[in-house]
Amino acid sequence: MSVRCQESPVLAGSATLAVLGALVLCLAEPAGYGKYTESRIPVATRLSARAAWFLQELPSFAVPAGILAWQPRSLFGQPATVLLGLFCAHYFHRTFVYSLLTRGRPFPVVFLFRGFVFCMGNGLLQGYYLVYCAEYPAEWYTDIRFSLGVFLFILGMGINIHSDYILRQLRKPGEIIYRIPQGGLFTYVSGANFLGEIIEWIGYALATWSLPALAFAFFSLCFLGLRAFHHHRFYLKMFEDYPKSRKALIPVIF
Repeated sequence: MSVRCQESPVLAGSATLAVLGALVLCLAEPAGYGKYTESRIPVATRLSARAAWFLQELPSFAVPAGILAWQPRSLFGQPATVLLGLFCAHYFHRTFVYSLLTRGRPFPVVFLFRGFVFCMGNGLLQGYYLVYCAEYPAEWYTDIRFSLGVFLFILGMGINIHSDYILRQLRKPGEIIYRIPQGGLFTYVSGANFLGEIIEWIGYALATWSLPALAFAFFSLCFLGLRAFHHHRFYLKMFEDYPKSRKALIPVIF
């Protein structure tokens, strides 16, 4: 039985993402994981960073990948499935590569649960819209929005992966100390990894030209941008020799 597009859930899901992004900015506090984990959170309610990131990110890959796998083979190769494939590619890396390589601090279970629910909802929203609602002309592959969007997505993903690599090299296994990241876009901003991911989702929103992707890009900008701001402030307080010309998220500007 074919599934028909229901616009109301798509609009509701997109609005929820936008509201969550605005709420993050209003609260102005970074999510309490990583260097912001509160010391009073019991150790028994934390998971290792590797296990936590794997479990949290898994729905963002598994849900849309499952939607794709459920489709007739004739649908593969169409713009919507290719675009959803990009989304899955990002979260395949986050689930099966990043999570196994990270050297972060133990992760509070409460934030893992929140992240899991968010990733499941967003994965369902993006997958459902692209497979059941989106309609693209055959010439979409040559449209400037698709070409530029995919370019930005790949560029951002490359920046994100390279920046994560630089951060991993700052610590030996088992260490929890902080050092000043150097190289790549860290030369110009404190949140190079966050900037890369923001560029990814802006490119994704452009390539899909969809409300759900735009809402997710906005949420990412709010959530990751705020985190970059707090990272920058953290580094300035911790290191007297921190580069004064380095900005938080956008080179030269912010």
